[in-house]
Amino acid sequence: MIENISRYIAVGDSFTEGLWDPYPGPRSGPDVQRGWADRLAESLSSRRVAAGLPALEYANHAIRGRLLAPILRDQVPLALTQGPDLVSIVGGGNDILRPGTDPDALARILEDAVITARRAGARVLLGTGMDPVDLPLVRSTRQKVATLNAHIWSIANRQGAAVLDLWGLRALRHPSMWAGDKIHLSPQGHHRVAQAALVGLGLAPDDPNWRTPLPAPNASAVERWRENGQWFVNDVAPWMTRRLRRRSSGDERTPKFPEPFRLD
Repeated sequence: MIENISRYIAVGDSFTEGLWDPYPGPRSGPDVQRGWADRLAESLSSRRVAAGLPALEYANHAIRGRLLAPILRDQVPLALTQGPDLVSIVGGGNDILRPGTDPDALARILEDAVITARRAGARVLLGTGMDPVDLPLVRSTRQKVATLNAHIWSIANRQGAAVLDLWGLRALRHPSMWAGDKIHLSPQGHHRVAQAALVGLGLAPDDPNWRTPLPAPNASAVERWRENGQWFVNDVAPWMTRRLRRRSSGDERTPKFPEPFRLD
């Protein structure tokens, strides 16, 4: 199958942009993030090279803070003009965080985008939402996440798409899989998700322990209280301020890798 994926284009929000996973090496910088999609691209490219094929071509149009409709309206058509063999369409998390969001409506526009991508000849990788049961602030969205997830599996079955099953990745429930803001993944979390993406595509993972949970944390009640207080000041308060001002962390940002390049 690896010979059939020569160009991969990722679209989405902060999850796919790769927040809290700084890029090592030649693309390093204070505001350049790596993330699961970049890690997936690197793995696919390495496998192609090992098979004697040219390295993978890759672009990433994801921008933090984007809602699903703008992702599908702006990013997906652009990605399809770039001729991908594989496009990952993962979004909706920012919508789910907003009161009154209808997951059924999100599913309808998502399926339309999947149909368009499939008709263009691209294989599609969708992603379920993660189970927020252990996450403060967002655990109240669990029912909406579960409803959208059910739609995503149904869309994948109808349209022949692959699924990155984040809800089923129980190892993500460990605190070390999450960044300091408790909403985005840590580098460890992005690594696990990239492995899950490989499996979703029907490929063997690079890391055989990708599903293995880490030992339970051993923090005292006082330490948890202090950590939650710092989290509220550093992350929750700024997030709430942006919501009140109808601002997004991605306003005026552009994609990090807007043009396909070869991962040599």
